[in-house]
This record gives sequence, structure tokens and C-alpha cells, in this order.
Amino acid sequence: MPSSPLWKVKRMKAARLVVLGIAVAAGGLAAFLAGTFDSGPPPAPQLVQVPTTDVLVAKNDLGMGTALGPQDLEWATWPETAAQNPAYIRKKDRPEAQQQLVGAIVRVSMAQGEPVRENKLIRGKNSGYMAAILPSGMRAYSTDISPETGVGGFILPNDRVDVILTPKRPRDDDKASKQIEAYTSETILTDVRVLAIDQLVQEKDGQRVVIGKVATLELTQRQSELLAAARQAGVLTLTLRSIVDAGSKQEVADDARANRFNTIRFGVSTSTFSR
Repeated sequence: MPSSPLWKVKRMKAARLVVLGIAVAAGGLAAFLAGTFDSGPPPAPQLVQVPTTDVLVAKNDLGMGTALGPQDLEWATWPETAAQNPAYIRKKDRPEAQQQLVGAIVRVSMAQGEPVRENKLIRGKNSGYMAAILPSGMRAYSTDISPETGVGGFILPNDRVDVILTPKRPRDDDKASKQIEAYTSETILTDVRVLAIDQLVQEKDGQRVVIGKVATLELTQRQSELLAAARQAGVLTLTLRSIVDAGSKQEVADDARANRFNTIRFGVSTSTFSR
């Protein structure tokens, strides 16, 4: 019978066995955890060795027209994968490059730590920096400006401008010729790069206004001839182009107007010259 003394004894023995089993399991778990915490610090992670190479970089900020000296360049360690640009100068390819580039002239400004590239340098061969920074086939042409004709001093080197010609009023003492005359201003050059204002060839110390008397423009030979003739024909004015459309192919004037400028006198339009 379940209620007999023998059955009660058996049930008590079973309960003791269950309690004993739980105690043994708890002890084993405690021993396992203790062994885990006492095993010391975890092993240090394995560092992956990244292949590197030395790249020639600018040691200082280098402005346009700077003649390089040994103190302006240095070798910097770069990851091999980041130095795959063929324009970069690597020490394993050109170990003497730092000495070979001494005396070269900077055509395009470089920031400190920027990789040195040959297309940003030119061998001056003892020439002036303006001749050195001019692209092949281009000419430097200087023209007088004033705050009125130079956008109040807001034109800076490397800006892009258009050149407008306003013909001079002809001098004529003949009373019959003193009539109301119509004049037009013409855009004769568009999207022209400004090389310098006076002798300033780059922005310095965040300067945003340069009140100068002479602007030096980058022109082709034909454009130089055009501008030289225009200076004798009237007043030249520079207009500053937006940085958004600077360098674009869009012309301010249409093709017909861009190829000539007209002087209108006594109602008669005369084409003075063409590009």
C-alpha cells in the first residue's frame, strides 16, 4: 500500500538522492567557473601586419611659385594599398627623388602631408616663377585695373573672369558730328584665368580682397593680340565669374558677338576686329 511505512522510507531515499544530485551538479558548475576565472587574462589579439611603403610628401604648405628646397619634402610611411596611385613618388622606385626635385617650382599649391606629384611641379631652368607656372602654349598678359573695373578688389588669383570692352567716345570738333551716339559694351573674352593681382599670385592669410592696379591674365597668343588691340579701342572691365560655372563651356555672349565687337557711330555699326 502507498501509505505503508515501507513506501514512505523509499520516497525519502529518492528525495535524498535528488538533493544529492543537485548538490553534485552545483559543485561541478562552481568548480568549472572557478577554473575559468583563474585561468589568467585572455590571450592578446593577433596584430595583422599591413605592408607599407614610403611616399614623398610636402613637409610644409607649399604655395604656387615656391622653389622647392630640401626642407620642403619628406618621406612618409603609407599603407601599400593607399599608395598605388602611379602619380605618387615612392622611395623604393625613386630613392633620390627628394634631392632630384630641389629647385623645381610648384605650379599648383600643395598642403602639408599631401603626396608630391610631378604634374604639380615644373623645372624652372632659372626662369621666373610666372614663366614656370604658365601652361604650355599660354601667355601672361597684364592690364590696368581699378576698383571700378576690377570688381572692387574681389578678384583674386586663380579666379575666372570675363573681359568687357567699352569703346572710347571719339573726339570730333565738327559740330555736325556732335550727335547723340549709341555705344555698346562687348564681352570679348570669357572664362579667363587670373594669374596674379599686382605681384600677388595666391591668396595669403585668408585675404579675400586685393585692391590692385594690374591684373595678369592667362591667355592664348591670339587672345593676347585681341586684348592688346582692345586696350587701344576703349576701356576694359573685368567681371568675376561664379565658381560654379568657372571653367564651363557656356559663353556669356553668343557666337556672333563673341567673335567681334561693334562700335556704333551715327547709327552705323562697324566691326572693329575679331578673335
